[in-house]
Amino acid sequence: MKTYNKYSNKKIEIDGHKFDSKKEARRYVDLKLLLRAKQIANLELQPTFVLQDSFKHNDKQIRQITYIADFMYQKDCQCIVEDVKGFKTDVYNLKKKLFLNKFGKHIDFREI
Repeated sequence: MKTYNKYSNKKIEIDGHKFDSKKEARRYVDLKLLLRAKQIANLELQPTFVLQDSFKHNDKQIRQITYIADFMYQKDCQCIVEDVKGFKTDVYNLKKKLFLNKFGKHIDFREI
């Protein structure tokens, strides 16, 4: 089943997982091959990271800010997070900065 989103990407489904673009789906296939070859371990799709906890301001609850990456896996005892991008929005760029500030010392972040 293929559908389109506002960036003209074709949504693709592989192994029951829905991907936002052909590029992201191709990267998933590549990572599956690396997993089978035992070059990577613990492949996770759509990992979520809390960038800022929720809080109250003037008796109003402010929701937490989260970032959802495309992939996370282990390689050579290093945690790697990947985001497959065709178009970088302002919101993405901001969340990337917040992510790197909070997790960048412990996680290898890669844009594909």
